[in-house]
Amino acid sequence: MELEVRHFRVLCAIADAGSLHQAARELGLAQPSLSTQLRRIEQALGGRLFTRGHTGCRPTPLGRLVLSRARPLIGELTALVTEARAAAARASAGPRLRIGATASRALPGWLRRLRSRVPAAEPSLQMDASASALLRLVAEGTLDLAFVHEVEGSPLRVPAGLRLRVLVEREPQFVSLAPDHPAAARSEVRLAELAEERWMVDSTVDGEWDALCRVLREAGIEPDMLHGDYLTAYSLAATGEVVTVSQPTAGPRSDLAIRPLHGDPIGVRLLLAARTETDLDRGYPELADAYWEVAHQAPAYRDWLSRAPEPSPAALFGPMARTVPGPAHLTGQVPDPNVRVV
Repeated sequence: MELEVRHFRVLCAIADAGSLHQAARELGLAQPSLSTQLRRIEQALGGRLFTRGHTGCRPTPLGRLVLSRARPLIGELTALVTEARAAAARASAGPRLRIGATASRALPGWLRRLRSRVPAAEPSLQMDASASALLRLVAEGTLDLAFVHEVEGSPLRVPAGLRLRVLVEREPQFVSLAPDHPAAARSEVRLAELAEERWMVDSTVDGEWDALCRVLREAGIEPDMLHGDYLTAYSLAATGEVVTVSQPTAGPRSDLAIRPLHGDPIGVRLLLAARTETDLDRGYPELADAYWEVAHQAPAYRDWLSRAPEPSPAALFGPMARTVPGPAHLTGQVPDPNVRVV
């Protein structure tokens, strides 16, 4: 019998499962069929690869040798297939740039800029509330870029080999509440003023629920939390039923008051992820332009930025240049420290 990669996958599955019965279930095979395959592989390699006992299957010295060579081989083949599929998808779609993102007001401006540049890129967009899910799609080659946010205190699960570039090191999260709420009369809101309020948060957003619970408890408030998507949360906040976390770039609304929280207790890091630095360069400048454009348009965030420590963000609010940076201490404009391989 001539050995194939699928045979080595079988060996790794047996070793990882520790028993033929469990490995057969994970591979979707009948146990007798898996036992037959193992015997044929052992005959081809010239010796027993596993010993069986009451505690399951354990690799023999020959089995450990074969496994030590098989695992890197399978890993390399998986990477080859992923890159080949990504390259084939790019070739069949022409210059299409496959983008994933969590929710952001910067997205329309980002897509518009990508379409208008020379040479133009025709982007496709896939939205997901889970940043970790989008990062997996980039690692698998399904997406070229993902614009995601990482909630402070809840690190994302970043697949090995991805490159990350920081757009904003720490973006403060604001609060949305009814315009007639007593706290809305002030330029910033203290958590104590919201101690009796119910909060609505989308628990499918990685880390957001835990972060808010942690911040409220640190302020001595036992959180009263409701799950709901943010479209519902904003509608209920407008009627005074709940308060909710808000991105600072949220546009002004007559039925909502968007205010910073005193001390900025909740923060997120905004990241662009790709498999290569070349892919990052394909989307980062336009994303930075689009983000700081909507930051300029959001009154509460613009006021917050004007009070931010040096360097002064005054240049942000002049005529919009091709690349409009935010305050340097907030952005990922310094190349080397902010581009890393995970």
